[in-house]
Amino acid sequence: MHELAVTEGVLKVAIGAAGGRRITAIDLVLGAINTIVDDSVQFYFDALSAGTLAEGAVLRFRRVPATALCLDCGATMEVAPPLPDHCTHCASRYLHVSGGNEFLIESIEVEDDENPGHPGDSERQ
Repeated sequence: MHELAVTEGVLKVAIGAAGGRRITAIDLVLGAINTIVDDSVQFYFDALSAGTLAEGAVLRFRRVPATALCLDCGATMEVAPPLPDHCTHCASRYLHVSGGNEFLIESIEVEDDENPGHPGDSERQ
């Protein structure tokens, strides 16, 4: 259910950044161990954006990995759920996981003020 709150935030930020122009696409970055569900964000976005400058905008999701550092051998590896309980290089159980919790707006595409409604006439914010 936390997807509703984060989707409201995405919509608010996007509309504020669009400067009164219609939003055509929003690129979102989500960490691999983040619990946000893409389909839920899309569902809430479709409902919340109705009647706004973002209505009909495309949401594009990009997942970024988390990284585990072995505190014994120094090896690093990309990890995703379920997280490993040992190093794949030396079998040590002393791992430090970082990253993978991201949730951010990477870019917002809006219609060009001079040619609204024409395909391909958008710019990124």
